[in-house]
Amino acid sequence: MKTKLRNAAKCISAVILASSTSTLWGGGFRIDSQDAFASGRGEAFVATADNASAIYYNPAGLSQLEGQNLRGGFYGLYTDNRYTSASSGASFDNQDDLDAVPQVFYGWKLESLPLAVGLGLYSGYGLSSSWPQDTGFRTLGTEGSITTYTINPTVAWQVLPNLSLGAGLKVNYGEADLQQGLVWPGQAYDNFRFKGDGWAVGYDVGVLWKPIEKVSLGAAFKSATSYNFEGHTEYYNNVPFPPGVGSVPAFPSQSVNADGRFELPLDVVCGISYRPTTNWNFEFDADYTDWSSLGTVTIAQARGLPGLIPQNVPLVLNWEGSWYFELGATRYLGNGWSVSAGYIYNQNSVPDAHYNPLVADLDRQFFCVGLGRKGKHWDFDVAYQLGYGPGHTVAGSAPSATGQTADGRYSFLSNGVVLSLGYHF
Repeated sequence: MKTKLRNAAKCISAVILASSTSTLWGGGFRIDSQDAFASGRGEAFVATADNASAIYYNPAGLSQLEGQNLRGGFYGLYTDNRYTSASSGASFDNQDDLDAVPQVFYGWKLESLPLAVGLGLYSGYGLSSSWPQDTGFRTLGTEGSITTYTINPTVAWQVLPNLSLGAGLKVNYGEADLQQGLVWPGQAYDNFRFKGDGWAVGYDVGVLWKPIEKVSLGAAFKSATSYNFEGHTEYYNNVPFPPGVGSVPAFPSQSVNADGRFELPLDVVCGISYRPTTNWNFEFDADYTDWSSLGTVTIAQARGLPGLIPQNVPLVLNWEGSWYFELGATRYLGNGWSVSAGYIYNQNSVPDAHYNPLVADLDRQFFCVGLGRKGKHWDFDVAYQLGYGPGHTVAGSAPSATGQTADGRYSFLSNGVVLSLGYHF
């Protein structure tokens, strides 16, 4: 019985891992593209932060604005995630390849005080992933989606003409819907599903310092946030194993109250902006996300299924912290127009020993360009990002109870468009 429970725990544990699956960006499942001007510069913006999206990138940057500023837009992404099986050599494409993420920011610089206040509405983490049933790893994961929404009131204080501090409260709501095969390795005769939602509270702080006219230094810190997704699990097996293959009986659909708690990581970024003339702005940022906060996660059910599904299912993730290295440049052309270009290198966060195809994380590179114009009241920016993962071969990953593994080769290609529209008054 203990052996069956251990094997079942391995099989079901992927449902938790699906909560950190196929990402919009890479490096876990952060969504770092929150503004078209910043994205056109390769997200190198913490030491610039000169529009209302500073609420996300560096809250201290709000102190640079004048009057009231409203800015909104969306990030649209098409991804081509591909898996090639180590055993069969067959290739499969992820079926959920389109995502769209909106964001809205509002900032107001007070006239009588050295203060600015703002409010951001955005999604800082998210995923959408779906693999075919015949990949050979369906008992590790088939589908996963998670969405987070953040309300981020912010205040910035201009301590000195060249020094500003900022801080914000982050109220977060998240939803998860995660699925995998249960015991049948080759066909969709059975399924395990977890659905839940929950709230989490965190904070962020930032600093912006201009020691000399041509140089600006910026840094921002986002706290970790702990979610407890409360909901239920569903599981069924419509067809039992045939004689000689196994002894798992068919059973009707079951629904059980359940919850799963895990911690989204803290993030810290620092950067330097160099402006040799008023026509140029170069910036380099180093951005660290501490994914090691995802160590062991547990789905706790009101009851299990004796002999097959334990009541509490632990999963050892042992994710690793990872870096974004971001380089950007903007050329201001006159009459409010500007063009930008940028480059991002993003490290893999998921070790091979605990790899799951729903995560499919790997080292990635992004090449970015942007165009924008600032007018008397209206401004707009549009950016394009080409993402490329040269391929990552996984070997020796932990198997499910049916013996399926994530071993194989994974590749990544993405095309992203970011559009932002602003109004200031």
